[in-house]
Amino acid sequence: MTDDLRADRFALERAAPRGFEQAYVREGRGGVPLLLVHGWPETKRIWWRNVAPLAEAGFDVVAPDLRGFGDSALAPDGFYDVASHSRDLHALLHGHLGFERVVAVGGDLGGPVIQDLALRFPGFVERLVLFNAPLPYLKEEMAGLRTRPPRESTDYFLRQGTDADALAAELSTPERRRRYVATFYESRFWAHPGAFSAFDVAFMTEPFADGAKLRASFGNYESAFDARRRAELPLLARNDASEALILFGASDHVIYPDFDRMAARVFPRHVGPFLVRDAGHFLQWEAAAVLNGAIRAFCRDLLRR
Repeated sequence: MTDDLRADRFALERAAPRGFEQAYVREGRGGVPLLLVHGWPETKRIWWRNVAPLAEAGFDVVAPDLRGFGDSALAPDGFYDVASHSRDLHALLHGHLGFERVVAVGGDLGGPVIQDLALRFPGFVERLVLFNAPLPYLKEEMAGLRTRPPRESTDYFLRQGTDADALAAELSTPERRRRYVATFYESRFWAHPGAFSAFDVAFMTEPFADGAKLRASFGNYESAFDARRRAELPLLARNDASEALILFGASDHVIYPDFDRMAARVFPRHVGPFLVRDAGHFLQWEAAAVLNGAIRAFCRDLLRR
């Protein structure tokens, strides 16, 4: 097993500023605060190729498991929506760790979470790095763009959002649960073909063998269809205040075909967008060196302080 695929590669820390135990790894103490937010079907493990290089570059890197994911506990209030994740992270980074400002990086679910974090807590997110993630729809600014994901790729979204209990019942064993999650790294072509080896997939799917955790992970999808599944509305809108670095793994078969152009309209103060060759949805794993280098360059002035 390579060093990338060791669950204990980084020391695990825990805190409970919001009434549940949230797990995270932290490397590079004293550097520029850098928050790495995973998506679905991911845990903090998706950042295993980024944590050490970015800490070595001068960042104080924090990579948490969102509530209900990986080593974090289930949510006591039952909410797994974007706003809940955003408030959790502010409580962890600002309230518990004492950071006044952070650079936030996210793809997939992590994307809307850091967008909400920037709008909900003005000034806290100094800069954003965004890739392959949901975005707010701005009708006028996005006219003429391809703003819908491929129809054939959205069946999972509907099922997890409207029929989660039945789906969870079908995934009745650890093996079935892991096999279901594995398809998102393999046959659904979210990633560039061949980006994940069988060992990589086994490493990424292991935390989802737990039935309660997999069921909880469907909660954000449910919140898109049912207001009762949301603690509050997410703050997703055009952001004129935050500077953003936009990257797009263009081999992605689930996100909007014009993600890069859409993101540029959501964040007028942007760098890029940059298209990354031979990479898809999981840019932090598929093109780790590219993402790490882009973050360093984007924050070069902060690292010099």
